[in-house]
Amino acid sequence: MPQSTTQERRIRKRTTGLSGYRRLFGLPGARAFTAGNLLARLPMGMFSVSAVVMIAGTRGSYALAGAVTATGLAATAVAGPFVARLVDRHGQARIALPATVVSVLGSLALLLCVRRDAPDWTLFAAYACTATTPNIGGLSRARWAHLLRDDPGALHTANAFEQAADELCFMLGPVLASFLAGTFFPEAGTLTGAVLLLAGMLLFTAQRATEPPPSARSQAPSPLRSPGIPALLVCFTATGAVFGSMEVVTLAHADAQGHRAAAGAVLAFQAAGSCAAGLAYGAYGTSGPAGPRLVRCLAAMAALMALPWAAAGTGSLVVLAGALLVAGMATAPTMVTAMALVQRRTPAGRLNEGMSLMVTGLLAGIACGTAAGGWAAERLSPGTAFAVPAAAAFLALLFGVAGGRERARRRPRHQE
Repeated sequence: MPQSTTQERRIRKRTTGLSGYRRLFGLPGARAFTAGNLLARLPMGMFSVSAVVMIAGTRGSYALAGAVTATGLAATAVAGPFVARLVDRHGQARIALPATVVSVLGSLALLLCVRRDAPDWTLFAAYACTATTPNIGGLSRARWAHLLRDDPGALHTANAFEQAADELCFMLGPVLASFLAGTFFPEAGTLTGAVLLLAGMLLFTAQRATEPPPSARSQAPSPLRSPGIPALLVCFTATGAVFGSMEVVTLAHADAQGHRAAAGAVLAFQAAGSCAAGLAYGAYGTSGPAGPRLVRCLAAMAALMALPWAAAGTGSLVVLAGALLVAGMATAPTMVTAMALVQRRTPAGRLNEGMSLMVTGLLAGIACGTAAGGWAAERLSPGTAFAVPAAAAFLALLFGVAGGRERARRRPRHQE
């Protein structure tokens, strides 16, 4: 194992506030791989919106657009863990870059099929090819876990930054996609996203010094067989249902108020609250075992998700935006703590696979939450539909409590 540099040893000191982030990015290569990762991650918030706008604008069918994006989501859930397993086995540069090229070609094929008025089935086939996109956030978290393997405090700060970056990209991505499609041409969002993804991945994978070493044919068991991982997967799925249902019921509520165009801005407040809370959570650290901390975070999320439900009853989008801002502050700390547990419980050599499984659970939850939220928005009043994300958050809390009790029963003296 290579010896730690003086700069690496300094960052291992317990820090709070902004100095923790300054020392974090003082590590050699950290700024470069983070810049590439953020560039590649921004399109993750663009592709779905871009596809819907592009397909619905040219084919005149939101049903077709939704079915195509749902197919891509399902394909990603299947392909994601497989791609992550190859990354663990052969290294990020050898797998992530070729997988990204395939994904970019799929996006370009979708663009050409739409523009050339190809049969509908070609849209499904082309968009399914984008499922090879690596879990970009997971790749970055794996690098931090490798660089900061001896410093849990600094790793906590890095995980908080990554979660804030996720929120920022998913907040700015749809806005950028809508702007490009509306200002230039319907395919502009997809084309720009593909270029950013490839350029960012080229920059990211070029930083070989910070890349975790591959673990060829790891003998470790599947992450799904690791204690605590199945419970976390269920918890991630329920949390994804919160995100998916909140998005669709907010859109429906704004539409019912006659302000459909403002729905994106209202939803941005939730992402902004989560981004700010994530940065603060990483800057000022935390204390105590991660398992109980996760239960506390889930409890806070369950309580705060009732605020949008109450705010919707006022009929004011301004009040709803404020409630979403506060409610969003619970999501990033929850995700940061849960991902830290995944990193600790996943067997050595299969970290990317373990994190990709959690993303798969999150995506499945988003899909289920979107369906449940859409059903509630159509059959109940728009305000009452906000009960769905509140119920999903409470369900996540129940799963978190049950998982904590199971761990306590198995290892009563263990402190995570």
